[in-house]
Amino acid sequence: MRAEIKVLGALQVTIDGVSVVPTASKPRQLLAMLAVNAGRVVTGSMLMEELWGASAPRSAVSTLQTYVMLLRKLIAAALPGNQRYQARKLLATGHTGYLLAVDAGDVDAVRYERLAAAGRAAGAAGDFAEARRLLSAALDLWHGPVLVDVPAGPQLEIEVMRLTESRLADLALRIDADLYLGRHHQLLGDLAALCARHPYMENFRAQYMLALHRCGRPGQALEAYHDAWSTIRDHLGVGPSARLRELHQAMLNGDSLLDDPTYLANSWAPDAMASQGA
Repeated sequence: MRAEIKVLGALQVTIDGVSVVPTASKPRQLLAMLAVNAGRVVTGSMLMEELWGASAPRSAVSTLQTYVMLLRKLIAAALPGNQRYQARKLLATGHTGYLLAVDAGDVDAVRYERLAAAGRAAGAAGDFAEARRLLSAALDLWHGPVLVDVPAGPQLEIEVMRLTESRLADLALRIDADLYLGRHHQLLGDLAALCARHPYMENFRAQYMLALHRCGRPGQALEAYHDAWSTIRDHLGVGPSARLRELHQAMLNGDSLLDDPTYLANSWAPDAMASQGA
């Protein structure tokens, strides 16, 4: 039996290549909760909070059981006829809740986090080529916003936010690895789009400025800073961070450090900024 679970985009759960994702929204939401917690028991109270929030109906327990039965039927239908009894083992009833009994490595989010952690470790050790390879492999597992086709209650909202923020942070670190490897020309288009999509994320602004500078476009790099300054001031009422201001000043001063590949926009390790003279 081979299971494959994807949550980094639309929900996809297949058993031996057959989809077991229900069409109805509540059972779909239940499957998503079990999928992001694959290999761990999810309590009935957590599932009911996810499905109904603070407005659980009196029939919540029996309705939850009905949804579980529906999921088991879908799983059984995906299994060979002589193995359909395994459905109760794959979606098991625990002492306090339910467990999707598949290997955590069958879930794309788990594989993403393992690859990203290895990439961060490689970068912290100074191996930016390996960091770029691992982080690129991790980011390639994404095929859209987390659980884009699943209604999210309070539990899934937390997981969606956690994974989304993790992706943005890992993307910024992969771009730093690209900058270290001299790929600034290839980055310009993506960084321009990222700055437009995430106008308050100064990591992307700093990387865009640095890439423009290294491409011999210092005027545009300074324009990017002033655009960031006015956007942050007008919408948040504050000025840019000290790091962004220091980068701007270094550009005004023509500091040769900006052309050193070891000068990065983000911090890979606690002492990284000290080593960059920040």
